[in-house]
Amino acid sequence: MTQPARPDPDAIAALFTGADGGFLCARWGRPVAPVVFGLDDATLSVFRAALIAPFAHAGQPLTDTDPETGANLMIFAVRDWAELDGIPDLDRLTGIPDLPGRLMAENAERYQLLRFDGAGAIRACLTFLRLGGALAQAHPAQLAESVAVNALLSWARPVTPSAPLAALIRAAYDPLLPACARDPSHALRLAARL
Repeated sequence: MTQPARPDPDAIAALFTGADGGFLCARWGRPVAPVVFGLDDATLSVFRAALIAPFAHAGQPLTDTDPETGANLMIFAVRDWAELDGIPDLDRLTGIPDLPGRLMAENAERYQLLRFDGAGAIRACLTFLRLGGALAQAHPAQLAESVAVNALLSWARPVTPSAPLAALIRAAYDPLLPACARDPSHALRLAARL
């Protein structure tokens, strides 16, 4: 079996370049305090255990409580987007009016929203999962790994966990690199660490 190829600087830059052409590679600037809503106890224990591993691999600390917000990685699992209507102050929490309606209209399976601190590092992540569609067949551990990998960096679009991506995440968490970079040349620095 051949090993997956390491991404080159252009491929790395593409992972962090949005539709507007802007480059943003940001990592967490504080310990991550995760909380998961909507899973039964048996599923939750598997999900939590699998969620921890990608953060540990990156060297990103986890904590029980964020001093500002309590939880700063909030994961909402619902069967259908309409269930989000039951979350108090969802519009205020996300800053997006009628998020459930928008997600229903797009027939989305997942949605992620990142918040950044003054230095540009990630300070919070909200992840919404619709488990009544295609994700219904996903194993909780695989789903948790995907949530964690997508929450660890400011990817321009959702990514699928892989060995090369794990190495890239670890490189991005090198303490010698800035927590936020907006210049595409940052991809060269990441590639050099692979």
